[in-house]
Amino acid sequence: MDSLVQTMVDSLRSIPGELVIAIISVLPILELRGGMLAATFLGVEVWKAFIICGVSTMLPIPFILLFINKIFDWMRNTRLVKLVNKLEAKGREKSKKINEYKTLGLFIFVAIPLPGTGAWTGALAASLMRMPLKNSLLSIGLGTLAADIIMTLVSYGVLGAFL
Repeated sequence: MDSLVQTMVDSLRSIPGELVIAIISVLPILELRGGMLAATFLGVEVWKAFIICGVSTMLPIPFILLFINKIFDWMRNTRLVKLVNKLEAKGREKSKKINEYKTLGLFIFVAIPLPGTGAWTGALAASLMRMPLKNSLLSIGLGTLAADIIMTLVSYGVLGAFL
């Protein structure tokens, strides 16, 4: 992930650092983990990075929760059916881990900043599990906040002082 984020930072050097981390944080897979890494590369102040990464990561989540099933239904009637099947399989695989604890499971899944977890995948899993919108948004929002705190502490070296 470091090299991908570094490449993106280098490619976007002509725009303000805050916008670079917002762009990276809104992208699937990278999300706030990548945004926080980019923030440290760019020397963005910790409080700005915390807010921008958290908010940017959450921006697409309501849209995913509201529309992904409809988009998948439409895509099934196109040449993209294989992509839909792949994304649904990934979502179902992740939802097995979440399903046992429902709302708390979704929070934990999003909060732990590891590859394959995060707000995008959590929203996909919640949609496939047909979790209520309110519960999904709350769990994903709080999980994103927790991941943001963890990544801020790790990225800005605060935890390093204790390890």
